[in-house]
Amino acid sequence: MSTRLGFIGIIIENRSQHAPAVNAILEQYGSSIVARMGLPYEKKGCSVITLIVDANTDELGVITGKLGILPGVSVKSMLSKGDHG
Repeated sequence: MSTRLGFIGIIIENRSQHAPAVNAILEQYGSSIVARMGLPYEKKGCSVITLIVDANTDELGVITGKLGILPGVSVKSMLSKGDHG
């Protein structure tokens, strides 16, 4: 199955409690992650992570599914319409 360029947006509430579980999942799928930007937002007591990924729909579904079931974690994703390779 071919891969496509996309992104995953993650919001982590109560960063000190929930970020370790998020990072453990992201480490498992590091080969699909092209870039990562993470920012703590102290005013709201959360963190925002944006990932650029090169993945197929199955891989994206597994990553977002595992993240989405974590308490205090919200996740959204999108892949491009076609491959760019």
